[in-house]
Amino acid sequence: MHFLRKYVKKYWKLFFTAVFFLICEAVSDLLQPTIMSKIIDVGVASRNMDYVLRLGGLMLLITACGAVAASLRSIIASVVSQNFGADLRSDLFRKIQTLSFRSIDKFDKASLITRLTNDVTQMQNFLNGLMRVFVKAPFLAIGALIMAIRLDPHLSVVLIVVVPIVIILIIVSMRLGFPLFMKVQKALDRINGIMRDYLFGVRVVKAFNRFDFEVEKFSEANDHLQQRSTSSFRMLAVSSPVILFVVNLSIVAILWMGGLGASNGTVHVGHIIAFINYMTQISISLMIISMVFNMFVRARASTARIGEVFAVQDAITWNDQSSKETSVKGQIDFENVMFSYADAEKDEVLKNVNFTIYPGETVGIIGSTGSGKSTLVNLIPRFYDVTAGSIKVDGVAVQEFNPHDLREKIAIVPQKNILFTGSVLENIKWGNDRAEMDEVEQAAKLAEAHAFIQATPEGYQTRIGQGGVNLSGGQKQRLSIARALVRKPEILILDDSTSAVDVATEIRIKEALKKYAKGLTCLLIAQRITSVMDTDKIIVMDQGKVVGLGAHTDLLENCQIYQEIYQSQMGKEVL
Repeated sequence: MHFLRKYVKKYWKLFFTAVFFLICEAVSDLLQPTIMSKIIDVGVASRNMDYVLRLGGLMLLITACGAVAASLRSIIASVVSQNFGADLRSDLFRKIQTLSFRSIDKFDKASLITRLTNDVTQMQNFLNGLMRVFVKAPFLAIGALIMAIRLDPHLSVVLIVVVPIVIILIIVSMRLGFPLFMKVQKALDRINGIMRDYLFGVRVVKAFNRFDFEVEKFSEANDHLQQRSTSSFRMLAVSSPVILFVVNLSIVAILWMGGLGASNGTVHVGHIIAFINYMTQISISLMIISMVFNMFVRARASTARIGEVFAVQDAITWNDQSSKETSVKGQIDFENVMFSYADAEKDEVLKNVNFTIYPGETVGIIGSTGSGKSTLVNLIPRFYDVTAGSIKVDGVAVQEFNPHDLREKIAIVPQKNILFTGSVLENIKWGNDRAEMDEVEQAAKLAEAHAFIQATPEGYQTRIGQGGVNLSGGQKQRLSIARALVRKPEILILDDSTSAVDVATEIRIKEALKKYAKGLTCLLIAQRITSVMDTDKIIVMDQGKVVGLGAHTDLLENCQIYQEIYQSQMGKEVL
């Protein structure tokens, strides 16, 4: 829970200010039964109206002070809890952003969403309750107990018996509740995961008419959540009435003992009324304490889940100093690179990869599915760290770069095109938010996107739905290319980014890139051999190894894997 220290340091003054007003409110509640008993036993018994009015006015004044304190406490509690929730959510989001892909892969994406939303809300609500009633309840219970013992030691014997029983019941409830609420949060993770998968793949669901399957899968997860929640609240439903039953028994005992004392003159009627009021306060406080512990159990479960994210020590460390400028721009060196997503060497995805890409070269990367092409380029901006070997950009090892400086040099069009909700202009400028309109249009023209953008009624202000649902695959790819080009990078990586466009459009994009990309290093991953045939050189990947490196004609002569790819796609015998 070390991550909470930051917020304790920031909000402790306001927190204790709220607690101070909370105590003032509790003191006003504690004084009233004692004043009432004096009004009855002294003022009413002796028919002294001045005494009744004087103490009655004092009660009203104390009540007004308590109301003011309660209002100030509520205002401060709301401010602190809302700001705490906003800060925690923001810091958690920043922490997730700083994690490497390897670290993020440890968490289910739906679970991260739950932690950012529901778990933070649980902690926020607990903090809010802590400043509203949670601190007040034990203070009021202890205060009422002291005032009751001071008022009548004989009747307080009942409290000495009842309070320990209630405390034991609360502790048992807390110990049983924590594991149950942990299971509730995990069940909620599963619900979010299923909903995310359905919304992401809704078109596939409709295409294959798999509604019943999705409904059944969601219903199963929903029933699981319902069962977990029911089990948790069933425990609360049992513990709270049991505590209330014990407290009510004590009130009955006080009435019986007080009635006997009143009949023989050893107990005043006002004392009995005050004692019952104190017992009621203790009863309410104990019920609140029970609720507090139950909320604490949920907040504790959420705190543990959020703490897991903050506790992740990313294996990738960065140089925070500004990187030194080099005379070389756009050179990439792979030196004996080995990489594995897992720790085991037998699961290596890349094996002893060696090559150099010189500034201004356009290099094609081709190979069968799963050969390691995308993994190869993901190592360049250091999304992952190599298991062994070294990768250099502009002659400097990527580990020595400031992350901002390294990724400013690189623009990537990923295999899976991601567009954001907003306008076309906003999505293109996402690559460079300082780009002028003429730069945006130039990038769109180079990517063969300008024409279809202009054809829409709103042009560059056309709204894009979530994930680009209102665009075709080819249109999304072209906007993604425009977004990368407007960045004006030193290194451009196109990861199978023209697979959804027709051949003629692809040719025009490549021709535009040749004119635009003078001095720009370009890596072009492709499945189609026609996409890489005219590049300066081609890297052929197979099972994580570089099995061929050279120009198209050279590879046709001396690389068997490349020959096989050529024959399978072109339908011609290699001479």
